[in-house]
Amino acid sequence: MTGKAFRPEQARLVADAFARHGVEYLFIGKGGAILLGYPGATQDVDVFPRRSEENGRRIVAALLELGFALSATDQAEIVRGKDFVQIGSGPFDIDLVFAPDGIESFDKALRNAERVENFPVMGLADIIASKRAAGRKRDLVELDLLEEFRKVYEASKRERLK
Repeated sequence: MTGKAFRPEQARLVADAFARHGVEYLFIGKGGAILLGYPGATQDVDVFPRRSEENGRRIVAALLELGFALSATDQAEIVRGKDFVQIGSGPFDIDLVFAPDGIESFDKALRNAERVENFPVMGLADIIASKRAAGRKRDLVELDLLEEFRKVYEASKRERLK
């Protein structure tokens, strides 16, 4: 990985390229939480694409357009929907997570998703559930903060609906 930090502008580049190519996906992980307003930092863009060969081909085309240097192996893994594909050969780092921990299916996650400034983002409850299921120390440390943010976020959503 390149060690570059995630910036929301990178999410915009991904969203625009993925839209041009018709990619079905959600922003997930800490980057997804940041797009929802979470005050944190992360190293890369994490996306949960729908697993299908056609969607995989669209992802490859979009990433190539963005300037990612994808090997034949990278491209094959993306098209077949390998559970986790980590790519650091472009203008920023991106993780394609076709099978996020704790998430039953893309369709279920999509039903719980939110659109924020035209970003398709996994619902905060699902982001938290996935981090909890992953069980990685760095995720577990963040859970209390994410849960507190979720309370504030949901309260502000209720206020906006009044």
